[in-house]
Amino acid sequence: MKIKEKIIEVLLFLCASITILTTIGIVVILLFESISFFKSVSVLDFFTDTKWTPLFSEKHFGILPLVSGTFLTSAIAIAVALPVGLTIAIYLNMYAPKSFRKSLKPLLEILAAVPTVVYGFFALTIVTPFLQNIYPDLETFNSLSAGLVMGIMIIPFISSLSEDALYAVPKSLKEAAFGMGSTRFQTSIKVMLPAASSGIIVSVILAISRAIGETMIVAIAAGQQAQLSLDPTIPTQTITSYIVQVSMGDAPQGSIEYKTIFAAGLTLFLFTFALNSISFWIKKKYQEKYE
Repeated sequence: MKIKEKIIEVLLFLCASITILTTIGIVVILLFESISFFKSVSVLDFFTDTKWTPLFSEKHFGILPLVSGTFLTSAIAIAVALPVGLTIAIYLNMYAPKSFRKSLKPLLEILAAVPTVVYGFFALTIVTPFLQNIYPDLETFNSLSAGLVMGIMIIPFISSLSEDALYAVPKSLKEAAFGMGSTRFQTSIKVMLPAASSGIIVSVILAISRAIGETMIVAIAAGQQAQLSLDPTIPTQTITSYIVQVSMGDAPQGSIEYKTIFAAGLTLFLFTFALNSISFWIKKKYQEKYE
């Protein structure tokens, strides 16, 4: 019996170690290949040059255009997902009947299960032509359409996690607010949201991480022109879409052009790691505890 328990314990430990070993493997590969890349390209140029043209005859290796494209599309996505997702969370928690809440929440989470390539073609073939009727100067490939559709995709991250945070607030707070004559809206804004603020902030940060790491939507709808610009109506390129472009065979394996994907990937990893660390710190530091 003890032998069986020991075997089960070892198997459980191995399963738990898979994620850690996978992360270590990714970091090691990114660091090893990035070090090889930075032997040929200055770290200062990589972070300060305003041009990214490693696949052109006149080569520049400045990551800033890819970073600007990544953050522009992510900012548009959060501008869409945050108010909509938070409104849905408040409605489900404060206004919706219990039976309706149980039905609507799983339906919203289906949005997260839709393949991102479908979202990409939806942005390119539906959203962009619609926006061009409003803004005739809008390019066929642009960050606006990609950001809007990406915002729709990450709504479940904010709505579901925020609703869970609101649901975890003790009912005594809600009942006390109602007892003092507060309306549902006043209770939602002045009592529930502050009490669940740490969970809501964490949901927003995780949604931002998801948006930064999105690939297919931006690769299909935003274009592949790395430009240092905050204009959402022109084509742009993100870090993930560049990695896809080179991985498809646009550069010989082992060349300096090919190694750029590891330097770009390391940059992306650092961004998402920082955001995830911040969300963990906020949840641990500021989550309100009620007895």
